Amino acid sequence: MLVVTGIWIYLFLTTFLTGYGVLQGLTRLTPYRVRHADTYLFCGLAAVTVYAQFFSLFGGIGLTANLLLSVFCLGTAWGNRRKLAGRLRKIWCGTGEDKLRRFAIFFLFFLFAYGTSRGVIHYDTGLYHAQSIRWLEEYGVVKGLGNLHCRLAYNSSSFALSALYSMADAGGRSYHCVAGWLAFLVAKICLEIAGSLRKGRLRTSDFARVMGVYYLVNIFDEMVSPASDYFMVLLAFYIVIRWLELLEERVVEIFPYAMLCVMGVFLMTVKLSAALILLLVIYPAYNLLKRKQWKETGLYLTLGVVTALPFFIRNILLSGWLVYPFTQIDLLDVRWKIPKGVADHDAKEIQVWGRGYADVMRYEIPAKEWLPDWFRALPGSDKVLVMAAAAAVVILLVYAAGMIFKFWGGSWELLLVQVTMAASFAFWLGTSPLMRYGCVYVYLTSAVVFGGIYDGILSGEGSGQSSREESLGIRTAQKRSGAGRQTKRSGGWMREVFRLGGMAAVIFLLTYKCVALGREIAASYENAYWLVQKDYDNYETDSYFIEGFEFYYPVYGDQTGYEAFPSAPVRAEIEFLGTDIADGFAAREN
Repeated sequence: MLVVTGIWIYLFLTTFLTGYGVLQGLTRLTPYRVRHADTYLFCGLAAVTVYAQFFSLFGGIGLTANLLLSVFCLGTAWGNRRKLAGRLRKIWCGTGEDKLRRFAIFFLFFLFAYGTSRGVIHYDTGLYHAQSIRWLEEYGVVKGLGNLHCRLAYNSSSFALSALYSMADAGGRSYHCVAGWLAFLVAKICLEIAGSLRKGRLRTSDFARVMGVYYLVNIFDEMVSPASDYFMVLLAFYIVIRWLELLEERVVEIFPYAMLCVMGVFLMTVKLSAALILLLVIYPAYNLLKRKQWKETGLYLTLGVVTALPFFIRNILLSGWLVYPFTQIDLLDVRWKIPKGVADHDAKEIQVWGRGYADVMRYEIPAKEWLPDWFRALPGSDKVLVMAAAAAVVILLVYAAGMIFKFWGGSWELLLVQVTMAASFAFWLGTSPLMRYGCVYVYLTSAVVFGGIYDGILSGEGSGQSSREESLGIRTAQKRSGAGRQTKRSGGWMREVFRLGGMAAVIFLLTYKCVALGREIAASYENAYWLVQKDYDNYETDSYFIEGFEFYYPVYGDQTGYEAFPSAPVRAEIEFLGTDIADGFAAREN
């Protein structure tokens, strides 16, 4: 735990300073005042991930990469020392309420550091996560690596980020702390619901926060693993919560929305199945074009391209395909290309596995047959959540139709978020609906739809008011004049009961999940890992040689872990592109 805390402090400093430097440059071009300190952290997280991916194109992500990053951060700190000191002072100093909030954040910091130091190592971490990270630590991107094991071509930018902060060059072992750090940041954002509870008024973003807490409790004993699923879900929660908050606070500047869209591009590089989050681009794109802000449009497009570029380059180098394992886009003919038949089989295997089958031959089974089997196999709580999400989609279709035909008013901006989540849920459900692949769509679809309904009823939506302020229930002038209190009284006791019922339900769920987390921690407690983090699981392996180099495969099962390197679940049929491992691999021709 002590080492985790130390790495987190370094992670905080480097991502905060990187994000601060990036945003300082961007806000000179498009003036905007950053509202949240975590904006610097998430911007920095995305920036250092892009940096790590570019670095991996030229060599292993280790000590040199960290030294260069540290030099940039020191330069940023020195060059902006006065502004930075003022910003940090403002973050730290505050009222008594702020002090209580800081205490809660410190508590969460050490709680999540405790959880990140121990727990259950994900099965896929022993299968390929650990090996993917070690390849990045040792060599960076290697051509045709997917020919050694197809899952090593599952190119997630989260692996490059994990390699950057693994400290493998410094301590003789590889740490895996970044997923836990991201979980802590999202927990800090979810903590903001306390302010809404004190005010006695929940907003749509608060319902998303509730589901964020639900997810954080579920993965608390698993975030020790560097699984890309955790990165994807946590980043999606951040994007949606902050987007909803911008709408609720009537932020009209396009900059924060556009930057969240760039974060959406980053999310896509973590897990390609999250690409539908980019539907949110419609809002800033429409406003930029309407206002003819060509310079800003070019800036945001450039940021998106730079964010995505290393991901697609790495795809090509690892597999020979632009988007592996999908072969519909076939642009390249390179020697290290994974054979089309292997890629197609892998894509089908992903989908049938998500549907609850282990046999690829079941890929052609129609949805009317596999969907009931899949649903029956879900745990009880997941069944309820999936049904709630499906009901939310139906309600959303009716609501959207009513807005189109002007039967009632509403917020088109909020509707875009709801449609984005519903479309992501539908896509996940129709392709590979394994809960850990897309649980965030299940959680957020119901949260933004039912939360929007709750917020709309309390705001008086549906009375024919269709302006953005009325539909979101944000009436600043009324609040100043006291008219809001009069509206509340005129709404009657039913609206007040509805408000209190929603508050009670949220408090009950939060209390239940926190108590469940406490009981889980107490039941699994062991007096270990206070100094160093739990290591990767490692497995018994046997070895064989290819062109004089030793490779490993498991004696039992298909997991190898981190130590046996390089390894794959089975003996690989490959040949070298050159004379060394770093030159890459090609499939051996029969």
